[in-house]
Amino acid sequence: MMSFLNNANAKYEKLAYDFTFKDLDGSSLSLAEFKDKVIVVVNVASQCGFTSQYEDMQTIYEKYQSKGIIMLGIPSNDFGQQEPGSNEEIKNFCEAKFGITFPMTEKVSVKGNQAHPFYKWAKNNYGSSAIPKWNFHKIIIDRSGKVADTFSSITNPSSKKFRKVIEKLIIN
Repeated sequence: MMSFLNNANAKYEKLAYDFTFKDLDGSSLSLAEFKDKVIVVVNVASQCGFTSQYEDMQTIYEKYQSKGIIMLGIPSNDFGQQEPGSNEEIKNFCEAKFGITFPMTEKVSVKGNQAHPFYKWAKNNYGSSAIPKWNFHKIIIDRSGKVADTFSSITNPSSKKFRKVIEKLIIN
């Protein structure tokens, strides 16, 4: 059977849908809930210079949600200690300041040995560009549950190159 798969497919022993987080309220949030959708996973931080990207994340979510895009915020305190708050404080900040309605997970680590299993999986299957170097790093999961592309913190979700990738994925 393996001979029918290309090398990229053969690496994936698991898919993104095999991972679970907890949301900001402590409930289970399984990525399997988003099967057959394009999932944009962004590690976020409330006190980062890129925090204004929350606004564009919400805009992209609202614009493309009906076409199968899920935006997923992953709070992390891994970079510059810029997400020191509790899950409740993070939720209140995101809702009050940016009107966030897309799913948000509890605060987790996104790099190193302590990284959430999803981030270890992304690195193992896509390589070093899947490892966040700072807050607001983006990993795009295609409809088959595999990493399609990654974008660094400086790429805004409203940028033309970012939108081009997600638009291509929602058509396919």
